[in-house]
Amino acid sequence: MQNTPNLIVILGPTATGKTRLAANLANSIKSEIISADSRQVYKQMDIGTGKDKNQYIVEGSTIPHHLVDIKLAGENYHVADFQTDFATAFDQIQSKGKIPILCGGTGMYIDAVLKNYQFTSIPNDTKLATELAKMSPSALKKLFQEFPSDYSLLADISTRKRLERAIQIAFYLKENPMRGNKAPTLNPLIFGLLMPVEKRRQCITERLHARLKEGLVQEVKGLLEQGISPEKLVFYGLEYRFVTEYLLGKMEYDEMVEKLNIAIHQFAKRQMTYFRKMERDGQKIYWLDAENDIEPNLSEIKKQLWNPSKYLS
Repeated sequence: MQNTPNLIVILGPTATGKTRLAANLANSIKSEIISADSRQVYKQMDIGTGKDKNQYIVEGSTIPHHLVDIKLAGENYHVADFQTDFATAFDQIQSKGKIPILCGGTGMYIDAVLKNYQFTSIPNDTKLATELAKMSPSALKKLFQEFPSDYSLLADISTRKRLERAIQIAFYLKENPMRGNKAPTLNPLIFGLLMPVEKRRQCITERLHARLKEGLVQEVKGLLEQGISPEKLVFYGLEYRFVTEYLLGKMEYDEMVEKLNIAIHQFAKRQMTYFRKMERDGQKIYWLDAENDIEPNLSEIKKQLWNPSKYLS
């Protein structure tokens, strides 16, 4: 007999309604959510990360959620930190007799806890850094593409600085493969939200314009005024990268919007590529139609969760 699930995972590319589904599921089965979003951990980064806290309110009650607003903007937070924080939240939720719901689109974070990867602080290789600094952008990309997709699909190489660091990390992991065992034993039931590409593109574009109207530029400007460096905001990528560059006078407003829109579409495509890779690596993902109403998807999740025949071998 197989073990019954002790973790529900809801994943999918950006703009597919993951949080809304997770919150309604948590309300239905009396559970709590663990966020798997690498940027929603930061306070004061709300509009750019899509941190709509109203989505956690269902039938007048706020669904308990973890790993949102746990770090100050500008601080460092890495996948190893997420693994530790996930384990703590997982144990807390389980101790209440609940099944935790892990929800998000950061594939690296989800994969790290499901496969129990162990990461350590990766040192800066000054010799390699000097060599990389001399290489052309095309040569750097060619070098990076030679590494296995296990890592290359996870890395953000949107700027030269990030690409150089990604190559350093890839070399280090190649020589120092690590996998740990100090983590909860997980029996995940994984669901993914799927949306037709054109519909997803439409949702992304509409959401971007909505965020701009909500004050995205003002949010980034406020972070800069608080003393958070442009380099750090650019490092956070997407909205924070392009709006920062606009505020620094590196591009016009319309150019910023166009480039940011394209970058988010590319990001969503990379997310789907990674989730498909998870499937090829043996993870069973039950795909749900993101265009459905909430109830049909909730019913499908409960059907898979509470079907005893699934756990008989």
